[in-house]
Amino acid sequence: MKTLPLDGLSILVLEDEFLIAMEVEQACRDYGAAEVHICRTLNEIGGAGGDAFEFDAAVVDLRLGGDSAVDFARTLFDTGRPFIFATGYSDPLEMSASFPGVPVITKPYLGSDLVEALARTILRRTQMQE
Repeated sequence: MKTLPLDGLSILVLEDEFLIAMEVEQACRDYGAAEVHICRTLNEIGGAGGDAFEFDAAVVDLRLGGDSAVDFARTLFDTGRPFIFATGYSDPLEMSASFPGVPVITKPYLGSDLVEALARTILRRTQMQE
């Protein structure tokens, strides 16, 4: 039996646009995610620390209404949690300089591209920990 890229994982989707969040959730589930937590604001995930619930990896939109998710992303990066940016509001080169190795998927994107980038990030993080 073939395993799926996100098989059994819990994924956080930090996205304020409802339809996009639903599409990302479906893509994650289609590729094996056991749980997908959608949060539209930083408060829903417990602020910049993101400690409201456990998750294995995250899909982070940089702009949530008028708020920035950069501090949350910095916390993920500094603690070694795998994540990707899925955003329409950033310069990928600038983000690569601030967050080396973190993929930036720009809107509009295909769900398969997003999942592929997320799976690569999780695999790379797992390999680094071994």
